[in-house]
Amino acid sequence: MVAGRTGRVRWLARWWWRRGLRSRVTITAAAGLLVAFAAFDLLLFNVLRVSLTRSLDDSTRQAASGVVALIDAHRLPATVPVAPGVTVQVIDPSGRITNVSPDADRLVPMLTRSQAVSAAADRTGWLLDGPPFDMPALLRVDAVRASDGSVVIAAVPYNSVSDSLTVVARGLLVGTPVLFALFTWVTWLVVGSTLRPVGALRRAAARITATGVPRSNLPVPEARDEVRELALTLNDMLSRLAAAQQRQRALVSDTAHELRSPIASIRTQLEVALDHPELQDWAATARDVHTDTLRLARLAEDLLLLARLDERSATRGSATGGGSRDRRVPVDLAALTAEVAARYATAAVRVTATVQATAPEGVAQVPVLGNAGGLDRLLVNLIDNAVRFAASRVTVATRLDGGWAELTVTDDGPGIPEADLERAFGRFARLDCARSRDADDSAGAGLGLAIVRATAEAHGGTAHLEAAPVPPGLRAVIRLPSPGESAMPLGAMPPHAKWRAGDDKNVI
Repeated sequence: MVAGRTGRVRWLARWWWRRGLRSRVTITAAAGLLVAFAAFDLLLFNVLRVSLTRSLDDSTRQAASGVVALIDAHRLPATVPVAPGVTVQVIDPSGRITNVSPDADRLVPMLTRSQAVSAAADRTGWLLDGPPFDMPALLRVDAVRASDGSVVIAAVPYNSVSDSLTVVARGLLVGTPVLFALFTWVTWLVVGSTLRPVGALRRAAARITATGVPRSNLPVPEARDEVRELALTLNDMLSRLAAAQQRQRALVSDTAHELRSPIASIRTQLEVALDHPELQDWAATARDVHTDTLRLARLAEDLLLLARLDERSATRGSATGGGSRDRRVPVDLAALTAEVAARYATAAVRVTATVQATAPEGVAQVPVLGNAGGLDRLLVNLIDNAVRFAASRVTVATRLDGGWAELTVTDDGPGIPEADLERAFGRFARLDCARSRDADDSAGAGLGLAIVRATAEAHGGTAHLEAAPVPPGLRAVIRLPSPGESAMPLGAMPPHAKWRAGDDKNVI
């Protein structure tokens, strides 16, 4: 029995959740309307019944009070004078009927003496079956006690009240279903109108799914409600997806273009060597192929690093509660800068490192929280770029600026036009001054500054380019959050690891 009831409940639950939202809302509203209409009908019927009955009791008690006034004045005749439709009996203290109205029974009282006294004391009426007294089917009986101890019983037909209640009941039985059906139909239309924008959004989303092209053209309803907010949010999401898809396509296209040149060079050299092995200088061919292979390796490493930075940036943006996969450790940016600059002792131009900050013995001069390997790669990219275009010198400076650690790399090269300063951070971006490469193709694939900005942003900082303070030249400015000197003792910092391509633990 219990299993059967449970099965029916489960079937009903499955049936309910398989209905559409419009159907469920309409059914719920209809159920609420049904309960409300039923409660209203019962309340109205009972209020009307009580009101009509009370009015009838008042008129009955008024007729009995008139007879009591005659008794108290000792002017009551043998036949009690009453209004038409009123029946009166007067019962003395012994319970005997002494006076009656013309149509009243003289032998059997409508109420016993005790009932009449109780009704007079409580001022409540009684419903009485009339046929035993040769009267209408139902009577409303009230009693009023006189000063001499006699009780006057007055009765009037109840059919006026019952007829009125019957008319009202019939009206409710006919009108309530009509109103219920009308309100349910209106609810169905209103819910459908409310959900129409959702249907439009679904159809537009289906078209986008069919084409596979995210376009932010979902219809936005005029009503400023939750559906409008949903449409705006979805359009913003689609706009971001379209931009991301465009960036991905551009990245794939640029990557394919960058890969084509070294692959074509390697293929050409190998084909020539295989077709004419007796004329080939195999050592020179090996060196050329090795150079192109290194170029391919650098490109692959840069792309892998950018992919990791993008992934971790997205993870950090979606994380809640402060969780992150990055391993942040204390790093003295001044010491790291001096170490990286020292590697360029044999560069074509002079590279110097300066620190515009002071700290007590044993405390970091320019402290930051980050990944030493990632910051090492950031410095290498900036200094490589500066050395490539500098005329005679490159200056790397670090300083504290409030709660920020600032790193600048300045060269005295030709500089970059102001309109191209931001474009230089684009992936595979090559400005006019960087298009002519050396014989060894040392200019790279145009990913260095993109990696610099991604690394700075991964540390919660910023990166931008500006004209050198003393023209000509260019200055790269990196700003990273600094926790302050007191929190960064040198003993807590690990040695600065040099960045190694493909070493994930050294990339933030």
